[in-house]
Amino acid sequence: MPVSKPHDDAVHSEAFLHTLMRRQLKLSVACAAAFLLMLFGVPLANYFAPALMATRVGGFTLSWLLVGVLAFPAVWAISWYFIRKSTWLENDEVGQVRKGRAEQ
Repeated sequence: MPVSKPHDDAVHSEAFLHTLMRRQLKLSVACAAAFLLMLFGVPLANYFAPALMATRVGGFTLSWLLVGVLAFPAVWAISWYFIRKSTWLENDEVGQVRKGRAEQ
């Protein structure tokens, strides 16, 4: 029977989870704000700058280029950034806890 390692109590503490969740909440709000800016930005640009949004780019009006072509890669980019940054935040928090424990 394999021997399991004991859990690192400092890494699984309430303080660790609270700090990590607070940092990830800030990341979530930033990513949500970027998405909402993209979501509401195009209709607002259509309303306030119709001539600009009617400009032809690559066979599309700028409005349709943003909505039909660039929206999906933008969502993928926001998602990719969120996942990478969230993983980095978790690893960074674990590193800080272990560093603090090593200094004690």
